Amino acid sequence: MGRTEKNRSTVVFLSPWLISFGIFWVFPLVFSLVLSFLRFNPLRPDLVQFVGLSNFSKALTDPLFWTSLKNTLVFVGGTVPVTTLIAFFLAVAINQRIPFRSFYRSGFFIPSIISIVVISIIFKQLYAPAGLVNKLVELLGGEGRSWLGDPRTSLLSIMVMDIWASFGYYTILFLAGLQAIPSDLYEAAHIDGGGFWDTLRFITVPMIRPITLFVVVINTIRSFQIFIEIFVMTRGGPLNSTLTSVFYLYDRAFYRFEMGYASAIAYLLFMVIMTFSVLQMKYLRVGRAAGE
Repeated sequence: MGRTEKNRSTVVFLSPWLISFGIFWVFPLVFSLVLSFLRFNPLRPDLVQFVGLSNFSKALTDPLFWTSLKNTLVFVGGTVPVTTLIAFFLAVAINQRIPFRSFYRSGFFIPSIISIVVISIIFKQLYAPAGLVNKLVELLGGEGRSWLGDPRTSLLSIMVMDIWASFGYYTILFLAGLQAIPSDLYEAAHIDGGGFWDTLRFITVPMIRPITLFVVVINTIRSFQIFIEIFVMTRGGPLNSTLTSVFYLYDRAFYRFEMGYASAIAYLLFMVIMTFSVLQMKYLRVGRAAGE
């Protein structure tokens, strides 16, 4: 088979993926960029108007946009570090020779494969005034409250649920990284008198830095895109205390039909996520870039 035939066969086999990638990724990306410069209502397509950067300037002066961004940053800052630390130390724990190790792995991973819609509905019931959470609080001598109906606890409640639902997935990723570390390194450290914390600090943490970077970056991106939990549990309330950027974008696009403005918000959020990702890759860089 000649080179031309091989190239033709490659294109044929890749064509289903290329077509779907173009339709569902490239086209929406380009179309939304075009929309961000327009005033466009899908119910009145005859009134399309080019407005330049007006949608972006409108977002930057919109109090609700900044409220949604602040809530999103609080969510990211409150969930990513906690989830990462829990996942790391659980991975270290179940990487030891302990009974029922496979059972623990499966148990931690199960929440990450359950539909987030189902998890949100369950936790909405748990957080209800007559739910299990309040029952436990009252048994401990505390006073129950409407966890999702109180602006002081609504976002925190969703953050707790998100941590519970996601740490198992990252635990498995850390566990894969830990099992790739040569056991000779630990044996040499023990011979030299290194204890648990010494090996953790000088062997484990440096060796799994690539996995740590991967976990932090994808967890940050996912957390910035928090939507389903908000949609199912609070719809951005109460008093906009759980209004996040993606939900605000959704509200503007599909409730108010301000497609151009929503597209501008999407690209502003994209720039924020990109900035965070670049900073994380800079400060968690690996290999030669880290000076190792």
